[in-house]
Amino acid sequence: MIDEQTVRELVGQLKDPFLHKTLAETEGITEVSINVEKKHVSVKLALAKINTAEQLPFQMKVVDILKEAGAETVGIRFEELSQEVLNKFRGTATGAEAQDILSPLNNVEFISIASGKGGVGKSTVSVNIAVALARLGKKVGLIDADIYGFSVPDMMGVTKMPKVRGERIIPVERLGVKVISMGFFVEDNAPVVWRGPMLGKALDQFFRDVEWGDLDYLLLDLPPGTGDVALDIHQMLPTSKEVIVTTPHPTAAFVAARAGAMALQTEHEILGVIENMSWFESKATGEKEFVFGKGGGTRLAEELRTDLLGQIPLGQPDWDEEDFAPSVYAEDHPIGKIYTEIAQEIIKKKND
Repeated sequence: MIDEQTVRELVGQLKDPFLHKTLAETEGITEVSINVEKKHVSVKLALAKINTAEQLPFQMKVVDILKEAGAETVGIRFEELSQEVLNKFRGTATGAEAQDILSPLNNVEFISIASGKGGVGKSTVSVNIAVALARLGKKVGLIDADIYGFSVPDMMGVTKMPKVRGERIIPVERLGVKVISMGFFVEDNAPVVWRGPMLGKALDQFFRDVEWGDLDYLLLDLPPGTGDVALDIHQMLPTSKEVIVTTPHPTAAFVAARAGAMALQTEHEILGVIENMSWFESKATGEKEFVFGKGGGTRLAEELRTDLLGQIPLGQPDWDEEDFAPSVYAEDHPIGKIYTEIAQEIIKKKND
């Protein structure tokens, strides 16, 4: 009959399905109990996440490896790793795994557009920064990583679907930007009801299986907040830089600070803050009305010790029925010019 040391050695070789670290590294074997007479082994294991689709196949691996070693029956209990341990391993995919995902994207500047909450215009900002960079002659890709609230294709007026060439996905190019989105793979705007691990695999495919070609910048429109998808992206892209979007409202800026804090905790550089919906300017009088208050973007930038990249007023793009992109501002539109200035500042920061 196997002893406790053998159990720890065998099970310790298995990798946590989410952190991709062995249980020996995460100290995920918390209890081992052996009944020699009944040839029964009982283990308590700690994983990054429990009650997921990945848990059952992992459990079967544990049972198989222990039965092969001589146990007749195996009992397994699961618990979640402590936040302290998770923080230690989050964002550490900097070795062969991350290199494998990012190998086709060498010398690309990754920029994640994040926000603390929904409704602040993060996707609009993502789309217009991408288009502005393309207008300045840069080769740009855009991943709609807001899996549950995908909206980039509609905002950019994309009407085509990606093509598949062999085993590679060819992104749709629109307004000089190569675009990929979960919206391309969901029928009739259906809700996404996948579990977190399945979403992680979809995002992995966006990096690994899409034929991006030669890019200068790859922008990611992140889901709002600091949930699993945002954390997974931080782990996939340890070199990503971030732009935090807020409104002038103090509460929005307070919540946005969490997204900035997550970037800093995972050692991601914050390029700056963009304050959206800063004011409404009357066409009749030219008077500015600060509908959502003042100062949120400035205070957030100060708190995160970064720059305020720009303030975007409320205003609708001019719609062109022949080339319809409902959320993209024209290059000569007053707000389009602000996005050009922001894009120029981003390029300057890269070159500094």
